[in-house]
Amino acid sequence: MNVTERLLHLVDSNLGGERVGIYSICSTDRFVLEAGMTQGLRDGTVVLIESTCNQVNQFGGYTGMTPAAFRGFVSSVGAGMRFPEPNVILGGDHLGPWVWQGEPAGSAMTKARELVRSCVLAGYTKIHLDASMRCADDPGDPGSHLNEQIATERTVELCRAAEEARAELPEGSPAPVYVIGTEVPIPGGEQADRPEVAVTRVADVDRALGLAEEAFVGAGLQGAWERVIAVVVQPGVEFGDDVVHDYDRDEARELSAYVSARRELSDHLSARLGRNGHLVYEAHSTDHQTAASLRAMVEDHFAILKVGPWLTFSMREALFALESIEEELFAGRGDVELSCLREVLDATMVAHPEHWSSYLRGDERELRLARAYGFSDRCRYYWPRPELREAVARLIGNLSERPIPAMLLSQFLPGEYEAVRAGALAARAEDLVRHRVLETIDLYASACGMS
Repeated sequence: MNVTERLLHLVDSNLGGERVGIYSICSTDRFVLEAGMTQGLRDGTVVLIESTCNQVNQFGGYTGMTPAAFRGFVSSVGAGMRFPEPNVILGGDHLGPWVWQGEPAGSAMTKARELVRSCVLAGYTKIHLDASMRCADDPGDPGSHLNEQIATERTVELCRAAEEARAELPEGSPAPVYVIGTEVPIPGGEQADRPEVAVTRVADVDRALGLAEEAFVGAGLQGAWERVIAVVVQPGVEFGDDVVHDYDRDEARELSAYVSARRELSDHLSARLGRNGHLVYEAHSTDHQTAASLRAMVEDHFAILKVGPWLTFSMREALFALESIEEELFAGRGDVELSCLREVLDATMVAHPEHWSSYLRGDERELRLARAYGFSDRCRYYWPRPELREAVARLIGNLSERPIPAMLLSQFLPGEYEAVRAGALAARAEDLVRHRVLETIDLYASACGMS
């Protein structure tokens, strides 16, 4: 099966009662992607890798990569890991005008259409169309939600751009599959003053899908509508810097029942109406959920689990632990320049506060702790910067001078210590970082029935 067929089959299997799903790695970090591919090699499965609209876009995003460049980067990581390229699924998250919402709708949507187009031409197959955000000249209160009809019409605009780009792909290329809708959190994470999490109401989902179906079919995009595999809702999961809202399947029970009922109705009426009822939910902000919660979500038809900050959070934990080992081994030695990783990271974040200042609250001590250790992992935006790349490279290089003593592994990386003792892991700094990330990814693989 090609990528499109695999995703459609996964949706049908989940709706048919199988505990199968797929986790989506939303990251551009090499350690994270390598860990994801390691998991894929272990399990013999595909790996879904997504970039968000602010990470990667036609102007470079905060990573400096266009969609084509990101595709090349992922391919290079895959080649180094000897991971089969056909087993990589690329996706685009929150593709729409969010990055340009400060502009008038005309110019913002022009750029959003080009973003979608560039993603499809770069080989992205899974496309999340999100036009839910208000642009500068949209009528109404700036703090209110964008009119649902306008958001739906713009979603159709974006889909048309994707389908036109698809027509330019080589013959036989997989057709894009689509995810529509949005959850409450904005791309990049939740704002600091957000109220309690509320589960999406079934009536709202049903109305949104009805509007979308009518708009897609009315625009001549029936074929694209049949490839809408998921809708984004809020299942009641979220996380802040020091709190995690755990999944409560009782609160989401009506959402779960709705997609099952929709599929049954679709199967009954499909011959007459051609109605697409075979879709599941895509759950964002599933980071830091328990293994039991992730498993329950997949069973309840939240078959696409997005994870991003938790992976770079795990990477950061490993890097901080390695810096503690570095300090124990080399502090006071004049012939070794220490990485000073934590110091460099915080200094860089303070000098460039745009990725955390709207998200964190507190006095300076609280801000310092949240910048480094918060569950929302605001420091993930800073690893691509040259000063952080240099600090990480120095840390890895210093720890490559001699074997890492087992006693220090036991102290600072006990999980990796056990794996080294068991002969399953080499005590090399880079392998230790990947293993720490892999422990998190394995929770998702297990929940999705892959591991």
